[in-house]
Amino acid sequence: MTQHDSPALPAHRPGASTQGTADPSPSRTTRPWMPALLYTLGFLTLYLLAICTPWGQRAENALFGLGEQGSEDAWIYPLSGSAYGSTPLPPLELSAKPTLMVGLAVIVVLTLVRRCWWPGCAALGVVIVTTGGKEVLKSTLPRPDLVGAPENLLDQGFPSGHTAIPAALTLAAVLVVSPRIRPYIATAGVLWLACIAAASATMGGHRPSEVLGATLLACACYGLATWLLPPAAAPGATRSPRALPVITLTVALVIALVSGARSDTLTRSLVSGATGFICAALVWYAAVGRPAHTARRTRPARG
Repeated sequence: MTQHDSPALPAHRPGASTQGTADPSPSRTTRPWMPALLYTLGFLTLYLLAICTPWGQRAENALFGLGEQGSEDAWIYPLSGSAYGSTPLPPLELSAKPTLMVGLAVIVVLTLVRRCWWPGCAALGVVIVTTGGKEVLKSTLPRPDLVGAPENLLDQGFPSGHTAIPAALTLAAVLVVSPRIRPYIATAGVLWLACIAAASATMGGHRPSEVLGATLLACACYGLATWLLPPAAAPGATRSPRALPVITLTVALVIALVSGARSDTLTRSLVSGATGFICAALVWYAAVGRPAHTARRTRPARG
């Protein structure tokens, strides 16, 4: 009988500790509210510093003055869909909505196949709130002209919709896939995000703050979703090969630098590449790094 009961025991005694643990300890492990708050504060701070201060606006507007105007000098331009007859890399240009629809359909299918109803609803919520929220925020968050910027730099693009899609879909997929393959799904997602985020920044469609803002919004929605999930359905600590985080973030850095590269300016290339890498690191930490870290933090709890 102990052989049949043993698989369920580790969920109630994290760390295999012999000391008694109270019920609130697993609750703190599976329902972390602090990450959602921190991502939200990061989102608001980024908006206030980059958009609502003169020096923040000058710093980002200055990037558009480096090199030639337009996106033709970006290395990723042939894959952006901007060139006539080219096929856009999802979700750039007109591929944004089809990419979002396909992603939602995949989440629904995975939810039905694995019968993970609560995580499936949370995954759909992450995508819908992130992509819908960026539309609401674009129309409600003002962009005051504090530095007398040219008219073409006054459009409100905070947060970036093209970046929100891969960030939200990656975090949603993490909720509905098997824990065994979760790190590898997260790896594929953050590499995709690194490319799109860097490309969005270097092509001139979005400022770095708008790209980072979309990623922070997706991470905040993911943190809120995992907090609201029932303890039994919330994602626990994720085990992955020790080398996987280093490999993932190293490849993400390379992809971000290549996707953000331009032929006319090194500074803008490096800023765009750094932006894409930071977005990838944020999503990786939210999807894989944070749950395991939270579980370890609650381990020493004593009854």
